[in-house]
Amino acid sequence: MESQQQGVPHTARVYDYYLGGKSYYEIDQQAGDSVLQVWPGARKAAQTNRRFMHRAVRHLAQRGVRQFLDIGTGIPTEPNLHQVAQGVAPESRVVYTDKDKLVLVYADALMRSTPEGRTAYIQADVARDHERILADAFEVLDRSRPVALSLVALLHFVPDEQGAREVVGALVDALPSGSALVLSHGTHDFDENVMRRVEAIYQQGGMAAQSRSKDEILRFFEGLELVDPGIVPPHLWRPGDEEVPEEAEALSREVSIWAAVGIKP
Repeated sequence: MESQQQGVPHTARVYDYYLGGKSYYEIDQQAGDSVLQVWPGARKAAQTNRRFMHRAVRHLAQRGVRQFLDIGTGIPTEPNLHQVAQGVAPESRVVYTDKDKLVLVYADALMRSTPEGRTAYIQADVARDHERILADAFEVLDRSRPVALSLVALLHFVPDEQGAREVVGALVDALPSGSALVLSHGTHDFDENVMRRVEAIYQQGGMAAQSRSKDEILRFFEGLELVDPGIVPPHLWRPGDEEVPEEAEALSREVSIWAAVGIKP
């Protein structure tokens, strides 16, 4: 790997470190360890968040959604989104997007579609390239059929000054009726002191970061109909057969994430 890539931590690689992966550099581990010292729940948050993504994708596939646009994909960790969607409906089409060049190295793992379906990968930065993301995605996806837009653990790395709400609005506006927004987002609602310190660590490492309140996160869903149970900590979003811990309130504070799914009328 190029030395300059190793000199700056990246959110996708730090996330891989939290998930127990192996695709990160020493600088990413150092950034992750700095966060863990302040926020010991970071690993639990990453794992809980990923299980939410699996359940949300499975729920939408069971509702009949057959197209998925996943922005902020991160380094592949099985099961990947397409494996969950195609496990329900083998004909599902999935387009992955990430800005980290290292994700491209592993993109072959994201391309292993069922024969009936299709997967594709776009290297792009959502804050700068959302129009190109849409143009390239619709070469794979049918713009006349519903698309599930997955922005999982992404937008807390897109601060207001980068136009987060405007970008999400433009993405959702481009999707047809019946499409969905799957979103999870770090919050300071449960422990503001800790999350502000986490923000500072990311920013000092050259990574943009902004936690948001529940009300601020709900604004991303304006014009959409929230799927029951609405916006909740990720472990409480349709847990199904997954065991909800007795100390769910304590876990919510530890995880410090809001999660929701909205449907475009």
